[in-house]
Amino acid sequence: MSITKKINYMLSKLGHSIVSNSVLYDWQRGISNLSTETVKPPEGAIDYLNLKNERLHDLRQRYSVFQEKVSIPIVWTDEYVHSYSLLSFRGDNCYVWQTRDPNCADINYCLTAYYAELNDRIGILEKNKEDGLFGVHTYTVDSRLVSRDLLDSSVELNFLEKNLKLSSIENLSILDIGAGYGRLACRTANAFSNLSTYICTDAVPESTFLSEYHVRFRKLDNTVTVVPLDEIETVLKNQKIDIAVNIHSFSECTLDAIEWWLKLISSAEIQHLFIVPNASDHGGDKLALNSGEDFSFLVEKYGYKLRLKSPKYEDPLVQKYGVSPTYYYLFQLKS
Repeated sequence: MSITKKINYMLSKLGHSIVSNSVLYDWQRGISNLSTETVKPPEGAIDYLNLKNERLHDLRQRYSVFQEKVSIPIVWTDEYVHSYSLLSFRGDNCYVWQTRDPNCADINYCLTAYYAELNDRIGILEKNKEDGLFGVHTYTVDSRLVSRDLLDSSVELNFLEKNLKLSSIENLSILDIGAGYGRLACRTANAFSNLSTYICTDAVPESTFLSEYHVRFRKLDNTVTVVPLDEIETVLKNQKIDIAVNIHSFSECTLDAIEWWLKLISSAEIQHLFIVPNASDHGGDKLALNSGEDFSFLVEKYGYKLRLKSPKYEDPLVQKYGVSPTYYYLFQLKS
């Protein structure tokens, strides 16, 4: 028996084996075509996007005295947030993981890009060109520059279009809880001419700061409004909202914080609630915190009934191998 066979025999008991590089694809050997090329920051970005900015300081002060149960950090500690550059807020960081999920190789992005294009019923990809700004990681697939930001947004918005007919809602209004840097807000504003109001809000001051900048930079502040945490209750008392979305945010909150938000949107009589939990060991197939603790009972407590649970990718193979597979949960407020 050759030395390789002997080693493989021993490794097989541990679930491993030696495989020659000659039979592996580049992505299996960790060789990636993901672009990390630095695109020159827009004018003024370097001066504005820094931790000493007075607007950020003001937001941090205001959030620090807000209700602790809402803003107390579990994942989003100062150390966690400040370990990344504000100038590269669209990079592989706390907002959007792009290189750390299991399904983040060339082949996964390629598969996801073709799936997103095939299922893009409303032209999200055409109306939202990826420009590679602010540190985002990109691939070129079929001559189209794509990122997880763009692909996730397209799949999410097409899901909502299919099940809620967003494009047919007159004066469409959306509340984004845990909006991050305004990823979905910008993609939505570019895609839906019937969008009247899109409100971004977040319990992390850096997120509000970045959303404000990002929305202004994209020249979308005529329809997208960024509301600081300490103003959101007042705003919702005077603003009708059709849909509330929470994407990869509740999974990183305390149960007390989730309950605060649910009570707020229920009181505002927001009819539809779209939740996307983080994918983890359970694959996002249950409405859970990062710890695995289910919080669906809280959603039901505040009058929201599950209307639909669906895999992020409807094709089983894409759900297995696509970028960051999880499940989508669509709820409706009981009448």
